[in-house]
Amino acid sequence: MSSLSQLAPSKLWQLFEKICSIPHPSKHEQQISAWIQSWATELGLSVKEDKVGNLIIKKPATAGMESRPGVILQAHMDMVPQKNADTDHDFLTDPIKPYIVTESDGDWVTAQSTTLGADNGIGLCSALAVLASDDIAHGPLEVLVTIDEEAGMTGAFGLEAGWLDGEILINTDSEQEGEVYMGCAGGIDGQATFSLEYEPVAEGYQAFNLSISGLKGGHSGVDIHTGRANANKLLVRFLLMASEQFGICLTELNGGSLRNAIPREADASFVVPNEQVAPLKAALAEHLATIQANLSGIETDIEMLLISPETFDKQWTADTQKTILKALNACPNGVMRMSDDIEGIVESSLNLGVMRSKGNKFVAMTLIRSLHDDGRLETQTSVQSVFELAGANIEFSGAYPGWKPDTSSAVMKTVRDTYHQLFNKTPEIMVIHAGLECGLFKTAYPNWDMVSFGPTIKFPHSPDEKVNIESVEQYWQLLIAVLKNI
Repeated sequence: MSSLSQLAPSKLWQLFEKICSIPHPSKHEQQISAWIQSWATELGLSVKEDKVGNLIIKKPATAGMESRPGVILQAHMDMVPQKNADTDHDFLTDPIKPYIVTESDGDWVTAQSTTLGADNGIGLCSALAVLASDDIAHGPLEVLVTIDEEAGMTGAFGLEAGWLDGEILINTDSEQEGEVYMGCAGGIDGQATFSLEYEPVAEGYQAFNLSISGLKGGHSGVDIHTGRANANKLLVRFLLMASEQFGICLTELNGGSLRNAIPREADASFVVPNEQVAPLKAALAEHLATIQANLSGIETDIEMLLISPETFDKQWTADTQKTILKALNACPNGVMRMSDDIEGIVESSLNLGVMRSKGNKFVAMTLIRSLHDDGRLETQTSVQSVFELAGANIEFSGAYPGWKPDTSSAVMKTVRDTYHQLFNKTPEIMVIHAGLECGLFKTAYPNWDMVSFGPTIKFPHSPDEKVNIESVEQYWQLLIAVLKNI
């Protein structure tokens, strides 16, 4: 197929193909926001923008359904900008290039060497498709499109009471067909800052740059339990060993790109004594073979590349290097605890997502998630202890609450019963280890009855992101049936 619009449901895929052509990474949603407002206005719909940039679009109920409870369809307009290191792509100007691929487990839509933006573009386009349709039965309908969900939930934090009239919210940001979510993890960002001290590079040293790449990466919530390797942690582990055994001296260290994406790539620049070059290369080959063997069930394409750049004139001092590498090596990462209440669900986790050296500062960024405030606090204090013992200044920000499950939810029952009617099976009622905006919505709208469901999206927040075509059609059937049954 040459066009996604040939897929079903055609209106949804046409809209998705359109938004792929409009740059919309987090913090840069102006173009897609303007397009949505123009599009809705042309349809004769009421559209308003609040003070933080969220959009609220209203559509009257279909004839005879005016007395039904008001429903809000909710999605976010931003996408995670991730690309392969060898890909020339500017997320601020270049379109996403989606294409269809057939695999052993079905037909999928993915993108050329970048994130696809199915998270949450499919949900967004499903809401817009409902607005554009004249043959879908529904009560009073509102569509809430938030900004900046992926990089701080600014839109959800800024949503004010009084803008929306509906009683029920359907969040479209879930990523597994057949699962319906009634709760999610909360989270908090951590940033540790070290002061960098330098000294001149001595005679008799050779300069190198070492990179690690080819890791799968992924969403730091929904993929955190899969055992996918963290490029930052793998590189730091080798550098710590190499500094102790071969006397390497760092000049720069960087890795990852987003605090909510498992790092796929990292690199370091350093100098090493001339007589240690050969032993270092032998140790690197042995180390690479070891991690390739140990992670072969999950990571199939790990590469570590050593090249010789121009000579550096300054390096980190020995104390600076030792302190930072040991702190990064000791920093917790991955699953901290599985839930005691819900089998197979992560309770608390941590992602060491970004490390950056710039000028006289080195920064490490983490994202902590937990289903419970106390679990979040426990992990937070562990991270804080590690970095404060190392002399870093650590600050936490952007805390957002989890979404506490409501077992008496009426809309949950409607979704579950409708799913069974359509597909003759009962969906899994789940809590997701990711940050949905629903918990924050409760601040301004405490009485909303909320539920979340969506199509199957694999490997969000990475260039491997893909959405299952059949699951999109199933999701669409469920969505329009639920709107009719509420």
